[in-house]
Amino acid sequence: MDCIGDVTDLAVGAEQHDECPLVLVVDDDDEIRELVCDYLTGMGYRTRSAANGRQMWNQLDDSVDLVILDLMLPGDDGLTLCRALRHRGDLPVIMISARGACAERIIGLEIGADDYLCKPFDPRELLARIRAVLRRQSADCRPATTASTNETAIHERQIADWRLDLQTRRLRAGDGRVIDLPRSDFMVLQALSEQPNRIVSRNHLSHSAFGREYYPDDRAIDVCISRLRQVLEDDPRRPRFIRTIRNEGYLLELPDTAE
Repeated sequence: MDCIGDVTDLAVGAEQHDECPLVLVVDDDDEIRELVCDYLTGMGYRTRSAANGRQMWNQLDDSVDLVILDLMLPGDDGLTLCRALRHRGDLPVIMISARGACAERIIGLEIGADDYLCKPFDPRELLARIRAVLRRQSADCRPATTASTNETAIHERQIADWRLDLQTRRLRAGDGRVIDLPRSDFMVLQALSEQPNRIVSRNHLSHSAFGREYYPDDRAIDVCISRLRQVLEDDPRRPRFIRTIRNEGYLLELPDTAE
């Protein structure tokens, strides 16, 4: 089997409980689907499986915590399904795809996938990605504490003509426009806004947004930056606020930032 790594370290006998995360695995390869489900079950997760989009929708309900979604599927492909899932809400999605499908993976991130993983992959890496995405989801879902008017500023950051709401992940413009940011974009912008006018490495941004190390051929952070520029910049091709620092990272330039 060349699409998933060795699963000989499968933890056998782990019990499943209702409070354990439920992962829906969508892949038309029966063997991959079974191996992934068996591995995650052994690691204490609850699982469901689907071979195509129709089966995915039949299996999907409010108890599902995360979807592992293959790119190449019969009927509606993974990109179409990911886009449809995003229109329904913020259910975390990890896309998996064959080697060489770089453009498709980038598109997957652009339409809202939380992470992606290339086949063949080590199941332990998949597990690490799942844990990181669920941690971010859990942090996002924590109830906000009640704040007084004087405390509101603590939960907002001024970025150019926008205000970033740290509790709702929304950007608000002075003219009333409101943009709901994907989790990964929000985490990148939050990390940049914590250190305005300073270079923030791609590795730091990758840890903030995806909970993992940055790899040289990883375009996930670049995709987040591109989407943020589409919102923040008058001309994304000539960015004034989010600057690329060659071989180092990105810098959020805010000359009027109050000390």
